[in-house]
Amino acid sequence: MTDAILVLVHKKPQLGVGKQRLAASFGEERALQIAQALLNCAMEDAVTWPGPVVLAPASDQDSGWAQQQVMQFRFPCRVMPQTSGNLGQRLNALDAALRAQNKTRLVYIGSDAPGLNEKDYAAVRSRLHQNDAVLMPAIDGGVVLMANRCAWPDLSMLPWSTDCLGVSLAARCESEMKTVSILNEGYDIDEPDDFFRLLRLLEADRRPARRALHALARTIALDLNVNMDHIPHA
Repeated sequence: MTDAILVLVHKKPQLGVGKQRLAASFGEERALQIAQALLNCAMEDAVTWPGPVVLAPASDQDSGWAQQQVMQFRFPCRVMPQTSGNLGQRLNALDAALRAQNKTRLVYIGSDAPGLNEKDYAAVRSRLHQNDAVLMPAIDGGVVLMANRCAWPDLSMLPWSTDCLGVSLAARCESEMKTVSILNEGYDIDEPDDFFRLLRLLEADRRPARRALHALARTIALDLNVNMDHIPHA
């Protein structure tokens, strides 16, 4: 067991909400299917996390839905809705609320990085013993995972949802926290090419939610006549 807390920051999958770059290429119905399949992968990680878990849905209005997720997946966790503001403001508020309850080692993930695995999580837990922050940048310039053992600096002015975020976040942490560890790059699902890359990334992954996501990616690729030979290897 670990005292590190996994915090899943996520939105409720809804038609026309989120993953709009995927919706533009695949349609809103498929984008909703993808969002749900991605969330199932993140919940799969939450269920197997060897310590406390917090679900942080996008708003208080989604608290009941989040509690239903807990019942569906049958595992103990807390639901702490996010506040208003940009993502940096919401993360700062969530972090402060958890630290007010004497929670110190926190690992934040979203619901769009199905490539994360136990090796990644073990590395984060290990590095949190020696570092104030641990970051996993995304290959598109964003961030896949961020963990800390002391309060985040002010994150409100960072360029969220841009390809400069990862560099800006690392620079901010390095300037205001004593020690920061940067993991190897991961990647999240924002663009159609990201999604089809799952056909390579998850082809040998036996976790059930990942198998379902891989099957969905294959179905959509076949429906859209995507040339499998042109999909890059993970």
